[in-house]
Amino acid sequence: MTDAEIVQRCILALVNEGARILEEGIAQRSSDIDIVYLNGYGFPAYRGGPMFYADQLGLHEVVRDLKRIARTAGGAAEFWQPAGLLRRLAAEGQSFSQHTGGVA
Repeated sequence: MTDAEIVQRCILALVNEGARILEEGIAQRSSDIDIVYLNGYGFPAYRGGPMFYADQLGLHEVVRDLKRIARTAGGAAEFWQPAGLLRRLAAEGQSFSQHTGGVA
């Protein structure tokens, strides 16, 4: 596994969990999640937070990459399955920043 793959898996895990947090109504906006990562955990400011980064990458790409990882994850495959909100937004061609809250 390359260094880039390790970084990608770390960020995609943050994005997927962030989508679950939005789904559950724990956070109202993706920017709320990004603020926590930027100010609380030291996520690189130039990336704008994991949710912003996912929007820049494209949610369709995020879903594709998570599914690819899940196929090779063995016993951890369930962990890598894209969150429902993430799948829905990607299918609709939307971004996290366009999501106004509520459950999927």
